[in-house]
Amino acid sequence: MPYDFLDIAVTPSVRAAQAAMGADGLWSDFKGNRPSDRFSPDEAAFIATRDSFYMSTVSESGWPYVQHRGGPPGFLKVVDDRTLAFADYRGNRQYISVGNLAADDRACLILMDYPRRARLKIYAHVTVLPLGAEPELDELVAPSGYRARPERIFRLKLQAFDWNCQQHITPRFTELEVAEAVKPLRDRLQALEAECAALRAQLAPQGTSK
Repeated sequence: MPYDFLDIAVTPSVRAAQAAMGADGLWSDFKGNRPSDRFSPDEAAFIATRDSFYMSTVSESGWPYVQHRGGPPGFLKVVDDRTLAFADYRGNRQYISVGNLAADDRACLILMDYPRRARLKIYAHVTVLPLGAEPELDELVAPSGYRARPERIFRLKLQAFDWNCQQHITPRFTELEVAEAVKPLRDRLQALEAECAALRAQLAPQGTSK
């Protein structure tokens, strides 16, 4: 049965490592059905709420390079069930990922949801587009109100994806997530403080008139 992600990831050396650890039988005789060449609504919903991801490329020297990309939630857009896109904003101007992709268009992304301990891995072929090459795509990936300056567009064609297990993912929360979680507590505290102030006012000694 298909397991598209492992069809790419498992090379002869990987199989040798699996065999050395006694795990080769888990995957060489896989009985499940894990097609992953199209995003389902579950993956699309997960991607639409991410505010960052990690992307790896490989240089002409053979060295891998991993870059963190971030933006407002949903800055990585699902164009269709096989295509993603995002605006590449000006950074430290090293252009390592851009240069690597000019020589080899393959990339691997890892998207994290730390509070829910979920992790999505994506293999994709990347096309780097200058601004204005596809105006509709430029408009799609431009987050409203985000002030960073885009320099180009990355369009990613899905090759395969896979979900990782939760093991060793430590829950972490953004400032916004913490604020939303404690808002009911803050609201309740404000209500109690107002109630206490009203009770103090009722119990305070009344002034005497002359």
